[in-house]
Amino acid sequence: MREIRMMQRALCAGAIALLAALSAAYAQEVAEGSWINLFDGESTYGWTAFGDAAWTVRDGVLVCDTGTGGALITNASFMNFELTAQIRVTRGGTGALALRAPFEGHPGGGMIVLPPGKGDEFSTITVKAVGNAITATLNGQPVDVATSAPVGHIALYYQRYHRDKRAPVVELKELKLRPLGLSPLFNGKDLTGWYIIPDHKSEFSVVNGAINIKNGNGQIETEATFRNFLLQIDVFSNGDHLNSGVFFRTPPKQFWLGYESQVRNEWLKEDRTKPVDYGTGGLYGLVPARKVVSSDREWFTKTIVCNGNHMAVWVNGYLVSDFFDTRPPAENSDGKNGYVDAAGTINLQGHDPTTDLSFKNINIQQYPN
Repeated sequence: MREIRMMQRALCAGAIALLAALSAAYAQEVAEGSWINLFDGESTYGWTAFGDAAWTVRDGVLVCDTGTGGALITNASFMNFELTAQIRVTRGGTGALALRAPFEGHPGGGMIVLPPGKGDEFSTITVKAVGNAITATLNGQPVDVATSAPVGHIALYYQRYHRDKRAPVVELKELKLRPLGLSPLFNGKDLTGWYIIPDHKSEFSVVNGAINIKNGNGQIETEATFRNFLLQIDVFSNGDHLNSGVFFRTPPKQFWLGYESQVRNEWLKEDRTKPVDYGTGGLYGLVPARKVVSSDREWFTKTIVCNGNHMAVWVNGYLVSDFFDTRPPAENSDGKNGYVDAAGTINLQGHDPTTDLSFKNINIQQYPN
């Protein structure tokens, strides 16, 4: 009997250790977030150009080979992240990749300068930026990068040498980013930290580690409020073209206000670039998704960046909407009618009697206000 009890204790200790290891692995996974593409291989959507440099996309590669100088800068801003890029610079000039750069044409942020290379090889850049600790490599070799900005944009710079008659060629083949240091808003077990707006029909429960919403309209919101942030959330639509949304900057305990990032996997005929009712990732009432990337009955990841008056949404790593809100302030904090600047809750919508959606891996990186 003693040996059996000892074996049971050993098995129990092993199980506890395994659960702890799995919990640690989950925490690490949450902290690292999911990858998003900053360059989609198709266009300069989500970027703003400064200067006379002209940026185009050719055969899936972002190219700049005209002008004397300029910058291409992401509209979205980022705080702590891991980044990888493949860039090539040829002929008489130079290019650079900047981290946490200001939204202007003059070089700034943490600069990684790329002098003209030899041959046809693309240079590989890797970056890990957490607070003031920034490490980077260029083709496997460490490079020094420093910036005091806690949050900023990713920028590409192009500069032609005046003494060289040939314009340089700066080419970008890949640029993707994964947020680091996210904090969970949902514990995967119960609705601790969430508030359900009363007197509505939606039913909220936790099923298989996800918040499930069924039946008529309703709203479940975070008890905490957020103004500037990066949010990642996994969504599952258990039906055809079901309607829901992820709201943000909603005044606490107020119904369906603030901004709504739509959930609706429906498009016209066979064309995903023609969303129905703004489409998943569209900003409802403001900007339709440029493509419905997700499908019903499949988990998909939505990434929302909201900073100041800019907001952008990726679905499965593809940027589907990008919006600067330059309107006057909204009355009653209704983002469909005007700009909402104040911090608010993040909430999930039950839309109608057909609602049957699940949400999990709800994690946030809060930016300075």
